[in-house]
This record gives sequence, C-alpha cells and structure tokens, in this order.
Amino acid sequence: MSWSRHFPIRHAEEVNGQTTALRLRPPEHRVSRRAIGYWTATAGAGWAIVIAVLAVIVLTSDDPPSWLSVALLVACVLGPLHLLVMPQWRYRVHRWEVTGDAVYTQAGWLKQQWRIAPVSRIQTVDIERDPVEQLFGLAKITITTASSAGPLRISGLDHATALALADELTQRTRTVRGDAT
Repeated sequence: MSWSRHFPIRHAEEVNGQTTALRLRPPEHRVSRRAIGYWTATAGAGWAIVIAVLAVIVLTSDDPPSWLSVALLVACVLGPLHLLVMPQWRYRVHRWEVTGDAVYTQAGWLKQQWRIAPVSRIQTVDIERDPVEQLFGLAKITITTASSAGPLRISGLDHATALALADELTQRTRTVRGDAT
C-alpha cells in the first residue's frame, strides 16, 4: 500500500487552519528506542528455548532423526538473523500520533498495519506492562473503540509517555462530542 493513496474518513482534521477529511498517513512519533532491546530479549528467549529443546533431543538421542539435526542447524542460523533484523525493522515501522480528532498507529514488521480511529469513537484506554516491559521501562496502550477491526495498540512506549498519552486521550474523549459507537 502506498502512502500516496488516501482513505477518507467521515470526521475532520484541522491542517494549517483548514478543515480536511481524516486521512490514513504515517504517524509522527516513534516508539522508545528501548523497545529494540525488549523485542530482542523476548525473541531471543523464544529462540533459546527452541534451540535448547532441539539440542537436548539431538544430543541425548542414540540415533536422532536427521531432520532434527537439520532443524537445529536452521534454528542456529535463523535465530541470530532474526534477532539482528526484526527489532531494528520494527523500530523503523512502529509509529503513533494523536491529533485533536484522531489516533494514528502503524505497526508490524513483515505484516504491517496502519490504523486510524477518531477520538469520538474511543471507549476505553488501557495501559499494560508485562514483567519484561517493566524491566525495560516500557508499556503498551490499548485503545478500545467501537470498530469491528478491534482495538488500536501502541506497544514499545516509554512508561512515562504511556501514562501521559493515556491521560491526554482520556481528557480528549471528555471534550470531543460523539457516542463512541
């Protein structure tokens, strides 16, 4: 999908003093750089488990199937490549922005998703922090709307930024007219 193609929404946004239709566009803000370490650590833990299980099976079996040895070799090659590429790529893609009228998100790395939700449609704003996110000082925000596409999620935010953003969205939903449906 090209950014030159726009998808109009029924609500309006003010740009340079003029009201225009909301458009799907690249959001302005990146997530925290600490998200790179978080994504690397969580993916690394997954690869370590896969490699360890395969290694134990291959090393403790009297006659392991050859496909298990191949799988171990593939995991030992793909795991480090994944850890080098994925976190950097995700950091370049993950973005967010809140304007007076809408929340914009962009996420993913192989499968990328762009979302926009009018502030008037916001129903709840939640902050979550798993234990590893807490170690990295990160949080994720889930913005539930009346959309059948599901909630918007912004992950990899600095904890203080997430708190401020949740507060800002809460204040905006109080002042924007709409029924959130």
